[in-house]
Amino acid sequence: MSNVETAPAALRCGAAVDAGPEGGPDAEPHVEVLSARDVPLGGPRAMLVRRTLPQRARTLIGAWCFADHYGPVDATETGMTVPPHPHTGLQTVSWLFSGEIEHRDSLGTRALIRPGEMNLMTGGHGIAHSEVSTPGTAVLHGVQLWVALPAEHRDAARDFQHHVPEPVRTGDAEIRVFLGSLAGSTSPVRTFTPLLGAEITLAPGATLTLAVDTDFEHGLLVDSGDVRLAGTALKPAELGYVPCGTGTLTVANDSDAPARTVLLGGPPFGEEIVMWWNFIGRSHEDIVRAREDWQVGSGRFGEVEGYPGDRLPAPALPNAVIRPRGNPPRP
Repeated sequence: MSNVETAPAALRCGAAVDAGPEGGPDAEPHVEVLSARDVPLGGPRAMLVRRTLPQRARTLIGAWCFADHYGPVDATETGMTVPPHPHTGLQTVSWLFSGEIEHRDSLGTRALIRPGEMNLMTGGHGIAHSEVSTPGTAVLHGVQLWVALPAEHRDAARDFQHHVPEPVRTGDAEIRVFLGSLAGSTSPVRTFTPLLGAEITLAPGATLTLAVDTDFEHGLLVDSGDVRLAGTALKPAELGYVPCGTGTLTVANDSDAPARTVLLGGPPFGEEIVMWWNFIGRSHEDIVRAREDWQVGSGRFGEVEGYPGDRLPAPALPNAVIRPRGNPPRP
């Protein structure tokens, strides 16, 4: 799912390295709790999503620059229908908990997104795609994530990768690593910066301690359950952020039912980006150019074949130059 807001926020984001509290990689880390905001996507029957990235408190976690969490919703009443739309300067990561979505893109890809199966699409210089929940989908539930491409790869060629990670059992937890490495499992999916992406499901009352890369900052998004990250309570739809310098993360499920989370990580991005609608660039002019290319139907984005309808027009640009907005300094 993509950002189809009619008045999208304009962001120029910068992530500064945060070494975290003193005391070494095994010290109890400080956890910053980020709450989500509800965003309607689409028209009159818009599907509400819970957006935790970007926001004023934090704009990137590693190269992760966008996190939408949606459902469970009755797809027979409010399904997903996102017409062909463009992307630049990013990779999209689709991960479902339930339901099924048909993906079509201008590479000629037609693929289904199913629970436990990751689809990653690269839209560097430009790509277009559509996303539609399938007729047999009763409940739709999952996350949509974006990864910012570094400057040297911002015009990367179109690409699409599909991966089905094998579940790994660790104590009373089940882990599916869709990007990077965790708990002895490594994803083969290619990315342009080091990343971690994993679904972690904890049994009722379970506690899990994971060894993680001290060069990474991490974010734990809670889908269900009453979860504690390094002793800090997180409710569903909240994201717990942990800065660099931490060698272990302890996650506990205080619920009497399974708890499901998504762990994201990566080294601080270290670059400024401008993000508006479905485009990521390095300047206001980059965004203006990408929008114009899409509106006039240039060959930059290609064509999505097989979608039964018109493509999505871009919203109007703001009446001002897009200004920087980065992570505020930590106290």
